[in-house]
Amino acid sequence: MGKKVVTLFALDEAEKSALQKQFADALFLETLPEQFRKLHAEHEQMKRELETVHVKLHDAEQFIDSIPYTFTREVVAVGNNYDSQCNVSDWKDIVAVSAGGMHTVGLRKDGTVVAVGWNDDGQCIVSDWKDVIAISAGLSHTVGLRKDGTVVAVGWNDDGPCSVSDWKDIVAISAGGSHTVGLRRNGTVVAVGWNDDGQCSVSDWKDIVAVSAGAFHTVGLRKDGTVVAAGRNNVGQCNVSDWKDIVAVSAGDFHTVGLRKDGTVVAAGRNNVSKCNVSDWKDIVAVSAGKYHTVGLRKDGTVAVVGENEKVPWDVSEWKDIVAVSAGSGHTVGLKVTKQIKVST
Repeated sequence: MGKKVVTLFALDEAEKSALQKQFADALFLETLPEQFRKLHAEHEQMKRELETVHVKLHDAEQFIDSIPYTFTREVVAVGNNYDSQCNVSDWKDIVAVSAGGMHTVGLRKDGTVVAVGWNDDGQCIVSDWKDVIAISAGLSHTVGLRKDGTVVAVGWNDDGPCSVSDWKDIVAISAGGSHTVGLRRNGTVVAVGWNDDGQCSVSDWKDIVAVSAGAFHTVGLRKDGTVVAAGRNNVGQCNVSDWKDIVAVSAGDFHTVGLRKDGTVVAAGRNNVSKCNVSDWKDIVAVSAGKYHTVGLRKDGTVAVVGENEKVPWDVSEWKDIVAVSAGSGHTVGLKVTKQIKVST
């Protein structure tokens, strides 16, 4: 059987060019050493995989465009508003909130930060922050985690709670009464600030996945669901060694709250205003411990709260579609996301 002959004159110019390129490529590959031919094959495979990714991205964009809803974010707040810490109704594009002593901090989706409230110590001077992915408001200072793992802080710094400029590889932060805690990528913890009660004595902690700084104590959640605490324990706020199956923790002024994986909640510490009365809570997905009260976010987007209602007016009974909560010294903040039917333009 003879070889098949392709007559170039029977093809149009485009077909000729394509066929000639194939011949040239084949001849070129034959002249290459084996290792280069292998690299070329791998490169071609990568190009095909990249084209597949582009197709999937295009399909995903079309799917998003087909969703008949838009989602609107807004911030709500209740409680003491003596220093305008609850004036957050005009905030937009917020993805995280944190309530401090008498100020409130919000993280925008573009990585910038906004703050309102008491600012005598400069805790609200955050307008120049960029590339921030997490925030935490303490009693009189504010801390931000940048996407590169470094940390920025402003506010009261007499005892060094804002001395975080040399921190690296941080994945989570928490600002307390006068100290700041950071969780490193390797599961260890770093802390700076007031340490007279040992709240910064966390250098030997390991396998930590979350941290929370209270007024005078620090709490860490281990990856096995157990909890460790350091610092002042005058009212039992650090009595957490027997807790199990915990998925989130929050340290208040003189109490500590833990969220179990089954959606129930446990608390330890001072309970003079019933802020630890959480044993009957169910279907909780997030918790936050304040000074006089404790807040829990239910999976249906409503909010539970216990504690002092005179010092901290906390009527959240009408809150709906909440996705995040934060309890401050005298106020409560919630991030609300509502679904609306998309209007065609």
